[in-house]
Amino acid sequence: MDCKDDCPVARAHAVLGGKWTTLIFRDLIGGKRRYSELMRSLDGISPRMLAERLRMLETEGLVTRTVFPTVPPTTEYALTALGQRMGPVIAAMAEFGQALQAQGAR
Repeated sequence: MDCKDDCPVARAHAVLGGKWTTLIFRDLIGGKRRYSELMRSLDGISPRMLAERLRMLETEGLVTRTVFPTVPPTTEYALTALGQRMGPVIAAMAEFGQALQAQGAR
């Protein structure tokens, strides 16, 4: 694939290339998650970074955010139809990761 100005791989990488982004997708593939659930699952992420990544994914149309009027407010995140298209990509990454583990690669 020889792309110059309008490379779709480069466009996808611009959105998905962040350190935590694929792991956020991994967690949301299974369904809606609360902000606190994502924080617990993503060991080492700062609250600021998680909020930033989720905002970016929402702006890109990959994630929806629902805020419930509770005290304190409860926020749930879910993948949009476009975001769900990452499912096969995450599955392929998991399969590749298992092959690396089986080979003994770090």
